[in-house]
Amino acid sequence: MLRIEFAYWLLAAFLAAAAWINLRERRLAAAAFWAVLALLFGGGTGVLAADAAGNPLPARIAGVGVLLLALLAPRMRRVQVEEVSPEMRLSSAMRLGHRLFLPALLIPGVTVLVAVLGGYMVVDGHRLFAVNQMTLTGLALASLLAVFAALRLTHAPALAAVREGRRLLDTLGWAALLPLVLAALGGVFTQSGVGQDIAHGVGLLIPVDSRLACVLAYGLGMVVFTVIMGNAFAAFPVITAGIGLPLLIELHGASPAIVGALGMLCGYCGTLLTPMAANFNIVPVALLELDSPYAVIRAQWPTALLLLVFNLVLMSALAFR
Repeated sequence: MLRIEFAYWLLAAFLAAAAWINLRERRLAAAAFWAVLALLFGGGTGVLAADAAGNPLPARIAGVGVLLLALLAPRMRRVQVEEVSPEMRLSSAMRLGHRLFLPALLIPGVTVLVAVLGGYMVVDGHRLFAVNQMTLTGLALASLLAVFAALRLTHAPALAAVREGRRLLDTLGWAALLPLVLAALGGVFTQSGVGQDIAHGVGLLIPVDSRLACVLAYGLGMVVFTVIMGNAFAAFPVITAGIGLPLLIELHGASPAIVGALGMLCGYCGTLLTPMAANFNIVPVALLELDSPYAVIRAQWPTALLLLVFNLVLMSALAFR
């Protein structure tokens, strides 16, 4: 059975390789950062177990690792790692043409295929994918297949995937972890009762008997909290627990699937508006060598607001049928 842990171990091996390359190039902070992260990914289950019974890495040790990441991150210097010349890239792009998109298109295609049909894939009476991990396992499998497809398409050596992956990783720096960390932070906020406090505050500010008022509070709350947190995955559990579930779904009988899907899309509109989403809006400025650090946000905000209005209208029209 294919499990998501296999992908974590593979990712740990890649991070360890990135740490080794940085160590050889005397980028000590980056080497230590990626090495600690490799231990955290690889130590989740089995491989770096705390004892012979296969228990996962103890929570206290994992917590120390997270603190080490926080201490190392400010010492990392985002660098533009040397890559092939622009002339060589242009020549390769002209030679391959639109076939360059095929590996990238494999990722959503295979992921959806596994998510939809993975439950029916059985070999010798055993499921090929764990039922509660099909989407994540499908994404990991799709990414791996995309790497092989890219290597086959470009006739590049296998180590090119490691070298180019490491180049992108060091270019992004610690910001590569933002989606993961902020999503975890959203879960922490939910467990600590922030959603309940938001629900109480919203109940005092808006007429909760009005569907439209609750839709606006939910959609705009997703945007505002995403702007603050920098990630819609961090905002979603908090705002949904505070507004979506008690007001829209339980009080007004809205469809959970529609509320959840359109709520996330509202949050994504907030992602387009905030510098806190550094990996989306600030790192590309460095990669594209733009003059203003807010150039990406300035280009995105009209689209973000238009999409927000569209999502709110859709939620009002579809969620209560």
